[in-house]
Amino acid sequence: MYTTRWCPYCVMAKRLFAAKGVTPEEIAVDSDPVRRAEMMSLSGRRTVPQIFVGERHVGGFEDVAALDSQGQLDPMLSDDGTTKS
Repeated sequence: MYTTRWCPYCVMAKRLFAAKGVTPEEIAVDSDPVRRAEMMSLSGRRTVPQIFVGERHVGGFEDVAALDSQGQLDPMLSDDGTTKS
């Protein structure tokens, strides 16, 4: 999960994953332009968080929350077991 230190949506995403028993790997982009460019290249987006489950880009917090409310997040996490980038 690509994040910044001051992003409230990043905090909400981390809380959602914590409730699921998952600790995402965080990649801070607020002071690392190379990592921010990497995030933008992989996701096609400029905002944080950008969340990946395994190698699959699932979007930002609102996208992940929508997947959760539709019952689609738990199966994704079960298939992969981790959240990264």
